[in-house]
Amino acid sequence: MAKTRVVVVDDSALVRTLLAEIINRTADLQCIGTAADPLAAREAIRSLNPDVITLDVEMPRMDGLDFLARLMRLRPMPVVMVSTLTERGAETTLRALELGAVDFVAKPKIGIADGLQRLADDITAKIRMAAAAQVRRAASPAATPTAAAEAPPLGRLSTEKLVFIGASTGGTEATKEVLLRLPPDSPAVVVTQHMPPGFTRSYAARLDGLTRIRVKEAEDGERVLPGHAYIAPGGRHLSVERSGANYVARVRDGEPVNRHRPSVEVLFESAARVVGPNAFGIMLTGMGADGATAMRAMRDAGAYNICQDQASCVVFGMPREAIAAGAAHEVLPLTQIAPRLLERLRATAGLALTRV
Repeated sequence: MAKTRVVVVDDSALVRTLLAEIINRTADLQCIGTAADPLAAREAIRSLNPDVITLDVEMPRMDGLDFLARLMRLRPMPVVMVSTLTERGAETTLRALELGAVDFVAKPKIGIADGLQRLADDITAKIRMAAAAQVRRAASPAATPTAAAEAPPLGRLSTEKLVFIGASTGGTEATKEVLLRLPPDSPAVVVTQHMPPGFTRSYAARLDGLTRIRVKEAEDGERVLPGHAYIAPGGRHLSVERSGANYVARVRDGEPVNRHRPSVEVLFESAARVVGPNAFGIMLTGMGADGATAMRAMRDAGAYNICQDQASCVVFGMPREAIAAGAAHEVLPLTQIAPRLLERLRATAGLALTRV
Protein backbone atom coordinates (compact mmCIF):
# COMPACT_ATOMS: atom_id res chain seq x y z
CA MET A 1 0.00 0.00 0.00
CA ALA A 2 1.33 3.44 -0.96
CA LYS A 3 2.45 5.65 1.89
CA THR A 4 1.02 9.12 2.52
CA ARG A 5 3.75 11.55 1.47
CA VAL A 6 4.28 14.53 3.76
CA VAL A 7 6.26 17.77 3.58
CA VAL A 8 7.00 19.46 6.92
CA VAL A 9 7.15 23.27 6.90
CA ASP A 10 8.53 24.90 10.06
CA ASP A 11 11.17 27.53 10.78
CA SER A 12 12.52 25.49 13.72
CA ALA A 13 15.14 22.90 12.71
CA LEU A 14 14.35 20.96 15.88
CA VAL A 15 10.62 20.80 15.09
CA ARG A 16 11.32 19.79 11.48
CA THR A 17 13.56 16.96 12.67
CA LEU A 18 11.12 15.77 15.34
CA LEU A 19 8.10 15.81 13.03
CA ALA A 20 10.03 14.01 10.29
CA GLU A 21 11.06 11.29 12.78
CA ILE A 22 7.50 10.90 14.08
CA ILE A 23 6.14 10.61 10.54
CA ASN A 24 8.83 8.23 9.29
CA ARG A 25 8.42 5.72 12.09
CA THR A 26 4.75 5.32 11.14
CA ALA A 27 4.30 2.50 8.64
CA ASP A 28 1.85 4.26 6.32
CA LEU A 29 3.43 7.75 6.35
CA GLN A 30 6.62 9.16 4.84
CA CYS A 31 8.24 12.55 5.25
CA ILE A 32 9.56 13.28 1.77
CA GLY A 33 10.91 16.74 2.51
CA THR A 34 11.12 19.70 4.87
CA ALA A 35 11.18 23.47 4.41
CA ALA A 36 12.20 26.27 6.75
CA ASP A 37 9.90 28.95 5.31
CA PRO A 38 6.99 29.33 2.89
CA LEU A 39 9.17 30.24 -0.09
CA ALA A 40 11.16 27.03 0.30
CA ALA A 41 7.88 25.21 0.91
CA ARG A 42 6.51 26.44 -2.39
CA GLU A 43 9.44 24.87 -4.22
CA ALA A 44 9.17 21.63 -2.22
CA ILE A 45 5.48 21.31 -3.02
CA ARG A 46 6.13 21.96 -6.70
CA SER A 47 8.95 19.43 -6.97
CA LEU A 48 7.81 16.73 -4.53
CA ASN A 49 4.01 16.86 -4.96
CA PRO A 50 3.16 15.74 -1.39
CA ASP A 51 -0.20 14.38 -0.27
CA VAL A 52 -0.22 16.48 2.92
CA ILE A 53 1.81 19.32 4.38
CA THR A 54 2.23 20.33 8.01
CA LEU A 55 2.55 24.10 8.27
CA ASP A 56 3.83 26.26 11.11
CA VAL A 57 1.67 29.32 11.69
CA GLU A 58 4.44 31.82 12.38
CA MET A 59 7.44 31.81 10.05
CA PRO A 60 9.92 34.24 8.45
CA ARG A 61 9.85 35.60 4.88
CA MET A 62 6.09 35.10 4.54
CA ASP A 63 3.36 34.81 7.16
CA GLY A 64 1.98 31.27 7.43
CA LEU A 65 -1.58 32.51 6.90
CA ASP A 66 -0.63 34.44 3.76
CA PHE A 67 1.05 31.33 2.40
CA LEU A 68 -1.95 29.16 3.29
CA ALA A 69 -4.37 31.59 1.62
CA ARG A 70 -2.33 31.54 -1.60
CA LEU A 71 -1.90 27.78 -1.48
CA MET A 72 -5.65 27.11 -1.02
CA ARG A 73 -6.48 29.52 -3.83
CA LEU A 74 -3.95 28.21 -6.36
CA ARG A 75 -3.32 24.57 -5.38
CA PRO A 76 -5.77 23.33 -2.71
CA MET A 77 -4.29 20.45 -0.72
CA PRO A 78 -4.59 18.94 2.77
CA VAL A 79 -2.85 21.09 5.38
CA VAL A 80 -2.39 20.34 9.09
CA MET A 81 -1.40 23.49 10.96
CA VAL A 82 1.14 23.40 13.79
CA SER A 83 0.16 26.08 16.29
CA THR A 84 1.51 27.37 19.59
CA LEU A 85 -0.80 27.02 22.58
CA THR A 86 -1.30 30.76 23.17
CA GLU A 87 -4.23 33.15 22.75
CA ARG A 88 -2.60 34.63 19.66
CA GLY A 89 -1.87 31.13 18.37
CA ALA A 90 -5.52 30.19 18.87
CA GLU A 91 -6.74 33.19 16.88
CA THR A 92 -4.31 32.43 14.06
CA THR A 93 -5.28 28.76 14.03
CA LEU A 94 -9.00 29.58 13.76
CA ARG A 95 -8.22 31.85 10.83
CA ALA A 96 -6.23 29.01 9.23
CA LEU A 97 -9.25 26.70 9.52
CA GLU A 98 -11.37 29.38 7.84
CA LEU A 99 -8.85 29.51 5.02
CA GLY A 100 -9.10 25.77 4.42
CA ALA A 101 -6.65 23.98 6.73
CA VAL A 102 -8.08 20.56 7.61
CA ASP A 103 -6.96 20.44 11.25
CA PHE A 104 -4.27 21.59 13.65
CA VAL A 105 -1.84 20.37 16.28
CA ALA A 106 -1.09 22.59 19.29
CA LYS A 107 2.61 22.33 20.10
CA PRO A 108 3.74 23.22 23.63
CA LYS A 109 5.52 26.50 24.36
CA ILE A 110 8.19 24.76 26.46
CA GLY A 111 9.55 21.23 26.41
CA ILE A 112 8.88 20.98 22.68
CA ALA A 113 10.81 17.74 22.13
CA ASP A 114 9.01 15.78 24.86
CA GLY A 115 5.71 17.51 24.06
CA LEU A 116 5.76 16.55 20.39
CA GLN A 117 6.66 12.97 21.25
CA ARG A 118 3.63 12.80 23.57
CA LEU A 119 1.52 14.12 20.70
CA ALA A 120 2.94 11.66 18.16
CA ASP A 121 -0.20 9.53 17.87
CA ASP A 122 -2.37 12.63 17.52
CA ILE A 123 -0.07 14.13 14.88
CA THR A 124 0.01 10.99 12.74
CA ALA A 125 -3.74 10.44 13.08
CA LYS A 126 -4.43 13.98 11.88
CA ILE A 127 -2.05 13.62 8.93
CA ARG A 128 -3.69 10.32 8.00
CA MET A 129 -7.14 11.86 8.27
CA ALA A 130 -6.11 14.96 6.30
CA ALA A 131 -4.94 12.79 3.41
CA ALA A 132 -8.48 11.39 3.10
CA ALA A 133 -10.32 14.68 3.68
CA GLN A 134 -12.30 16.60 1.10
CA VAL A 135 -10.35 19.82 0.61
CA ARG A 136 -12.01 22.90 -0.81
CA ARG A 137 -10.89 26.38 -1.72
CA ALA A 138 -11.75 28.84 1.00
CA ALA A 139 -15.01 30.67 0.35
CA SER A 140 -14.70 34.28 -0.77
CA PRO A 141 -15.98 36.87 1.72
CA ALA A 142 -18.92 37.56 -0.61
CA ALA A 143 -19.94 33.89 -0.47
CA THR A 144 -19.97 33.74 3.32
CA PRO A 145 -23.46 34.01 4.80
CA THR A 146 -24.00 37.10 6.91
CA ALA A 147 -26.20 36.99 9.96
CA ALA A 148 -28.09 40.13 9.00
CA ALA A 149 -29.43 38.53 5.82
CA GLU A 150 -30.65 35.35 7.44
CA ALA A 151 -33.92 34.00 8.83
CA PRO A 152 -36.62 36.20 10.39
CA PRO A 153 -37.54 35.77 14.06
CA LEU A 154 -39.27 32.55 15.06
CA GLY A 155 -41.87 34.23 17.25
CA ARG A 156 -43.43 32.50 20.24
CA LEU A 157 -41.64 29.21 20.83
CA SER A 158 -41.37 26.95 23.82
CA THR A 159 -38.27 27.55 25.93
CA GLU A 160 -38.21 23.77 26.42
CA LYS A 161 -36.63 23.33 22.98
CA LEU A 162 -32.85 22.80 22.78
CA VAL A 163 -30.56 22.24 19.80
CA PHE A 164 -27.53 19.96 20.21
CA ILE A 165 -24.58 20.01 17.77
CA GLY A 166 -21.69 17.54 17.61
CA ALA A 167 -18.67 18.10 15.36
CA SER A 168 -14.99 17.33 14.94
CA THR A 169 -12.65 17.74 11.95
CA GLY A 170 -13.99 20.51 9.74
CA GLY A 171 -16.58 21.34 12.37
CA THR A 172 -15.41 24.81 13.33
CA GLU A 173 -16.54 26.14 9.97
CA ALA A 174 -19.56 23.83 9.70
CA THR A 175 -20.88 24.93 13.11
CA LYS A 176 -20.35 28.56 12.12
CA GLU A 177 -22.43 27.97 8.97
CA VAL A 178 -25.33 26.68 11.07
CA LEU A 179 -25.16 29.35 13.79
CA LEU A 180 -24.91 32.22 11.29
CA ARG A 181 -28.35 31.34 9.96
CA LEU A 182 -30.18 31.33 13.30
CA PRO A 183 -32.39 34.27 14.38
CA PRO A 184 -31.90 36.04 17.73
CA ASP A 185 -34.86 34.21 19.28
CA SER A 186 -33.53 30.77 18.38
CA PRO A 187 -33.75 28.04 21.02
CA ALA A 188 -30.54 27.58 22.98
CA VAL A 189 -27.81 25.68 21.13
CA VAL A 190 -25.32 23.44 22.95
CA VAL A 191 -22.19 22.47 21.02
CA THR A 192 -19.44 19.90 21.50
CA GLN A 193 -16.64 20.50 19.03
CA HIS A 194 -13.50 18.39 19.48
CA MET A 195 -10.89 20.97 20.49
CA PRO A 196 -7.98 21.06 22.95
CA PRO A 197 -7.86 23.44 25.92
CA GLY A 198 -6.93 27.00 25.06
CA PHE A 199 -8.84 27.29 21.79
CA THR A 200 -12.56 27.17 22.56
CA ARG A 201 -12.79 30.55 24.28
CA SER A 202 -11.29 32.25 21.23
CA TYR A 203 -13.56 30.17 18.99
CA ALA A 204 -16.67 31.18 20.93
CA ALA A 205 -15.65 34.85 20.91
CA ARG A 206 -15.04 34.70 17.17
CA LEU A 207 -18.50 33.24 16.56
CA ASP A 208 -20.10 35.74 18.93
CA GLY A 209 -18.85 38.58 16.73
CA LEU A 210 -20.47 37.05 13.64
CA THR A 211 -23.85 35.67 14.70
CA ARG A 212 -27.17 37.17 15.81
CA ILE A 213 -27.32 34.81 18.77
CA ARG A 214 -24.86 35.15 21.64
CA VAL A 215 -22.05 32.57 21.66
CA LYS A 216 -19.89 31.77 24.68
CA GLU A 217 -17.78 29.05 26.22
CA ALA A 218 -20.01 27.09 28.59
CA GLU A 219 -19.59 27.50 32.35
CA ASP A 220 -20.63 24.94 34.92
CA GLY A 221 -24.01 25.66 36.50
CA GLU A 222 -25.09 28.51 34.24
CA ARG A 223 -28.63 28.65 32.86
CA VAL A 224 -29.01 27.60 29.24
CA LEU A 225 -31.00 30.42 27.65
CA PRO A 226 -32.75 30.94 24.29
CA GLY A 227 -30.83 33.09 21.86
CA HIS A 228 -27.51 31.72 23.11
CA ALA A 229 -25.04 29.04 21.99
CA TYR A 230 -22.74 27.31 24.48
CA ILE A 231 -19.44 25.76 23.36
CA ALA A 232 -17.91 22.90 25.36
CA PRO A 233 -14.60 24.07 26.86
CA GLY A 234 -11.60 22.33 25.36
CA GLY A 235 -10.54 19.36 27.45
CA ARG A 236 -13.80 19.19 29.49
CA HIS A 237 -17.11 17.40 28.97
CA LEU A 238 -20.34 19.37 28.52
CA SER A 239 -23.85 18.11 29.31
CA VAL A 240 -27.22 19.60 30.26
CA GLU A 241 -29.27 18.95 33.37
CA ARG A 242 -32.55 20.17 34.86
CA SER A 243 -32.71 22.62 37.75
CA GLY A 244 -36.37 23.27 38.51
CA ALA A 245 -37.92 24.76 35.39
CA ASN A 246 -34.55 25.57 33.85
CA TYR A 247 -31.85 23.81 31.88
CA VAL A 248 -28.31 24.28 33.20
CA ALA A 249 -24.91 23.49 31.74
CA ARG A 250 -22.71 20.93 33.43
CA VAL A 251 -18.99 21.17 32.71
CA ARG A 252 -16.87 18.31 34.05
CA ASP A 253 -13.38 16.86 33.72
CA GLY A 254 -13.92 13.09 33.74
CA GLU A 255 -12.22 10.44 31.65
CA PRO A 256 -12.18 10.70 27.84
CA VAL A 257 -15.18 9.06 26.17
CA ASN A 258 -14.56 7.52 22.73
CA ARG A 259 -11.03 8.92 23.21
CA HIS A 260 -12.41 12.46 23.35
CA ARG A 261 -12.84 15.11 26.02
CA PRO A 262 -15.11 16.92 25.32
CA SER A 263 -17.15 14.07 23.89
CA VAL A 264 -20.26 14.34 21.72
CA GLU A 265 -21.47 11.11 23.34
CA VAL A 266 -21.62 12.80 26.75
CA LEU A 267 -23.57 15.79 25.42
CA PHE A 268 -26.02 13.76 23.32
CA GLU A 269 -26.62 11.26 26.14
CA SER A 270 -27.77 14.13 28.34
CA ALA A 271 -30.03 15.35 25.53
CA ALA A 272 -31.73 11.96 25.36
CA ARG A 273 -32.03 11.65 29.13
CA VAL A 274 -33.01 15.21 30.05
CA VAL A 275 -34.57 16.88 27.00
CA GLY A 276 -36.15 13.97 25.11
CA PRO A 277 -38.69 15.05 22.45
CA ASN A 278 -37.81 18.73 22.92
CA ALA A 279 -34.31 18.12 21.56
CA PHE A 280 -33.00 18.59 18.03
CA GLY A 281 -29.75 16.80 17.22
CA ILE A 282 -27.28 17.85 14.50
CA MET A 283 -24.21 15.77 13.65
CA LEU A 284 -21.64 17.61 11.55
CA THR A 285 -18.37 16.67 9.85
CA GLY A 286 -15.79 14.77 11.89
CA MET A 287 -13.57 11.73 12.14
CA GLY A 288 -14.63 8.63 14.08
CA ALA A 289 -17.88 7.55 15.70
CA ASP A 290 -18.19 9.81 18.75
CA GLY A 291 -21.85 10.52 19.52
CA ALA A 292 -23.44 7.97 17.18
CA THR A 293 -24.83 5.73 19.92
CA ALA A 294 -26.16 8.62 21.99
CA MET A 295 -27.69 10.24 18.91
CA ARG A 296 -29.68 7.05 18.36
CA ALA A 297 -30.76 7.28 22.00
CA MET A 298 -31.90 10.85 21.29
CA ARG A 299 -34.05 9.60 18.42
CA ASP A 300 -35.50 6.82 20.58
CA ALA A 301 -36.36 9.48 23.20
CA GLY A 302 -38.30 11.51 20.61
CA ALA A 303 -35.68 14.00 19.37
CA TYR A 304 -35.50 15.04 15.71
CA ASN A 305 -32.03 14.48 14.21
CA ILE A 306 -30.21 15.78 11.14
CA CYS A 307 -26.83 14.58 9.84
CA GLN A 308 -24.60 16.41 7.39
CA ASP A 309 -24.26 14.64 4.05
CA GLN A 310 -21.04 13.17 2.71
CA ALA A 311 -20.62 15.62 -0.18
CA SER A 312 -20.45 18.64 2.13
CA CYS A 313 -18.35 17.04 4.91
CA VAL A 314 -14.61 17.50 5.24
CA VAL A 315 -14.62 14.07 6.92
CA PHE A 316 -17.79 11.95 6.81
CA GLY A 317 -16.94 9.66 9.74
CA MET A 318 -19.20 10.91 12.55
CA PRO A 319 -22.29 11.54 10.40
CA ARG A 320 -21.78 8.21 8.62
CA GLU A 321 -21.67 6.31 11.92
CA ALA A 322 -24.74 8.11 13.24
CA ILE A 323 -26.64 7.30 10.04
CA ALA A 324 -25.53 3.65 10.26
CA ALA A 325 -26.83 3.55 13.86
CA GLY A 326 -30.27 4.62 12.64
CA ALA A 327 -30.03 7.99 14.43
CA ALA A 328 -30.83 10.33 11.52
CA HIS A 329 -34.27 11.46 10.39
CA GLU A 330 -32.68 13.44 7.56
CA VAL A 331 -29.29 13.70 5.84
CA LEU A 332 -28.73 17.13 4.32
CA PRO A 333 -26.05 19.33 2.74
CA LEU A 334 -24.54 21.73 5.26
CA THR A 335 -26.24 24.82 3.82
CA GLN A 336 -29.68 23.20 4.20
CA ILE A 337 -29.36 22.15 7.84
CA ALA A 338 -30.23 25.46 9.54
CA PRO A 339 -33.16 26.23 7.19
CA ARG A 340 -34.59 22.75 7.82
CA LEU A 341 -34.11 23.12 11.56
CA LEU A 342 -36.00 26.43 11.51
CA GLU A 343 -38.74 24.85 9.43
CA ARG A 344 -39.19 22.12 12.04
CA LEU A 345 -39.16 24.67 14.85
CA ARG A 346 -41.86 26.72 13.16
CA ALA A 347 -43.92 23.57 12.79
CA THR A 348 -43.63 22.86 16.52
CA ALA A 349 -44.71 26.45 17.24
CA GLY A 350 -47.88 25.87 15.22
CA LEU A 351 -46.82 28.26 12.47
CA ALA A 352 -47.14 27.62 8.76
CA LEU A 353 -44.40 25.52 7.22
CA THR A 354 -42.38 27.76 4.97
CA ARG A 355 -38.97 27.21 3.51
CA VAL A 356 -36.45 29.68 4.88
